[in-house]
Amino acid sequence: MKTIPHKTERLHALDSLRAIMMMLGLVLHSVITYIGGEPYSAWPIRDPNNFNINLELINSTIHIFRMPIFMVVAGFFAALLFYDRGASKMFKNRMNRILLPFLVFVIILFPLVMGGMNYTLKVFDGNVNAFSEVLTTFSSLSDFIPLRTMHLWFLYYLIMFSIASYLLGLLFQKTPKVSQFTHKIFHSVFQSPFLRLIVFTAITVFLLVYMDRSWVATSTSFMPDFNTFIFYFFFYMFGWLLFKSKSLLGTFKRFDWFFTILAFVAYIWYFYSGYEVLDPFSIKVVKASCCWLLIFGVTGLFLRYGSNHSARMRYVSDSSYWVYLLHLPLTIIIPALIVDWDIPGTLKFIFVMTTTAVICFVTYHYFVRNSFIGKFLNGRTYPRQISEIRKAHEAEQLKVQFDK
Repeated sequence: MKTIPHKTERLHALDSLRAIMMMLGLVLHSVITYIGGEPYSAWPIRDPNNFNINLELINSTIHIFRMPIFMVVAGFFAALLFYDRGASKMFKNRMNRILLPFLVFVIILFPLVMGGMNYTLKVFDGNVNAFSEVLTTFSSLSDFIPLRTMHLWFLYYLIMFSIASYLLGLLFQKTPKVSQFTHKIFHSVFQSPFLRLIVFTAITVFLLVYMDRSWVATSTSFMPDFNTFIFYFFFYMFGWLLFKSKSLLGTFKRFDWFFTILAFVAYIWYFYSGYEVLDPFSIKVVKASCCWLLIFGVTGLFLRYGSNHSARMRYVSDSSYWVYLLHLPLTIIIPALIVDWDIPGTLKFIFVMTTTAVICFVTYHYFVRNSFIGKFLNGRTYPRQISEIRKAHEAEQLKVQFDK
């Protein structure tokens, strides 16, 4: 089995995995308007005319694995920075790439998201003066002060995770025996695909029992929620410890297809009938099991098929941060613009998702990628042409070979 070298080279598969998990937010926020049923407090808009209750399966399935996988990868890359580049560089990098964008975009996006939500709600209620009424709600400077973290909640918690892991990393460096013991236990559990599935599913079930919930409720409040913190910090620290056992990354490819298919089959069964026959504890077990099956399975598939450099996939990875930041107000406002279209809810969902994606990628390509915004988000600017990305990678590989 091919192992990952100690001095970690760029892991294209995990780069791509992180990007795709981030971009699934676009799918999530495009579909939720068209699932019918009672609206959620965090997403009160529902198209009154065109919806498909079966679309809820997309929403529910994405929720069960997307953010846990993202947190695992975030923890892995944070550890890579800490151990390969040093603690101070890791801390500085995380603050520059997470804290500063959060502070800027939470202010910029708040009026767009809140105003857009109010506008679409009014349009769905048949209010012909929706736009002018929404404008009056922003009559003073205080109306622009963010009251929620919105979809940037994950950045908010990543800031806290970065600080906590930085301090824990320093503590582990001061206590090498504790660090070695922790690594040894994790490494021994992780070597067996089925043992690690059982162990980490059991820990997740324990957390759900403690929270007395079938799944974690994401908090968008500026007041940190302990349940949200501890639940996702568990996945983040799994990723951190995984970096210390990065030689075992290849084991994700064992049973990757089997785990992925099993998880989707089990979750579809649960969604359509299982929740009616299972007790609350069994529901927690099913959800936790599906979550970890997909973490191991989907990650394995990315490692199997995405470990080689791809200029196009690199472009997508580079764009994912901007796409995630920009997509939410678009997925909120566009449904109001097409409310009178007499087409199935599924087609409306596809239209909102596709239109949002096009706007996000076009604005990224022409206004972000090679501008100060791109440098602010990603630490540097990038060439726009795919061919230039390919040439830059080839030059980097030549440099690595020369250095050796």
